[in-house]
Amino acid sequence: MGLWWKAKVRRLFVVYNTTSSHAATVKSKVLEPLRGLKGWMVGKFEVKAPTVDENAEELAKLLGDGDLVISAGGDGTAAIATNGVMLSGKDVTLGVLGFGNFNDMARMLGEKDVMEIVQKFEAGEVSEIYPLEVLIDGKHWRYVPCYVTFGLFAESTEVFDEAKVRKKLRSGKKTPIFSWWTLAKWYFRNRKSRTFLPEFRLNGEKMPATVTDYVAVNGTSMAGVMRGGDWYLSAKEFGRATGKLRSFWRLFKLMARSILRQIPVMVVERDVLEFDKPGEFEVQAEGEYQRLVGVKKIEVKKAGRSMKVVKA
Repeated sequence: MGLWWKAKVRRLFVVYNTTSSHAATVKSKVLEPLRGLKGWMVGKFEVKAPTVDENAEELAKLLGDGDLVISAGGDGTAAIATNGVMLSGKDVTLGVLGFGNFNDMARMLGEKDVMEIVQKFEAGEVSEIYPLEVLIDGKHWRYVPCYVTFGLFAESTEVFDEAKVRKKLRSGKKTPIFSWWTLAKWYFRNRKSRTFLPEFRLNGEKMPATVTDYVAVNGTSMAGVMRGGDWYLSAKEFGRATGKLRSFWRLFKLMARSILRQIPVMVVERDVLEFDKPGEFEVQAEGEYQRLVGVKKIEVKKAGRSMKVVKA
């Protein structure tokens, strides 16, 4: 029979979205180069379910110790891969390739091609990062490597699911400038129309009713152009900011500083947001938004364990 069956075959899963505007590029730059990769079993995980939770749970069921997962898509796809890896509880390594609008996760780990990721993994060039964990009313909601926001900024991302905007994005011909222009138009239409965050206490301190946004930053960039930091390498610390962003000039100053220098944050180890009344508002975490209803308490902290990644 020979001893070929005793050779260990490594497993690699590519996570990608077949309906993405960059699906053809993923096929030519990621899937095609992996064909015939010796010593590996290559599997494809196609994003199908409507939420990050469902996709991540399905991916987690497939993973085992020693696996390599490569996300090939935008930040939403990377969020699915991240949460699948973390939920699996296995010794799994993640690599990320950016094929989306902002690609914050890919920027953080460093742009590379698929064969570089495989080669670095084979050579044992693996790093550890520490994602944020968000708990809602005491229950785990999401692992977040780069950033999470609540309020106006988070709600603005809904505009990308409008039919006309989605059609233009899927053409594959739009740059991040189009995305930012789309967000700007939404902002001027909606900034004074409603309350974006219900009144809340942050770590026991009453926050002004004029606060529209809470932001927790863990990675090197936010929304593609805003500069963060290297908190993702820390087991305890991350950056936090709150903002009164109905005012255009406040937003302008924030954006100018965030693009030219760094997002103005306070370095913290844990945040607890408690709402005076059960709140309803938007949360956005790296390419995914969701409307939360009846929330009393949110906790943001570092995850209790690190995640292995291939980093440039």
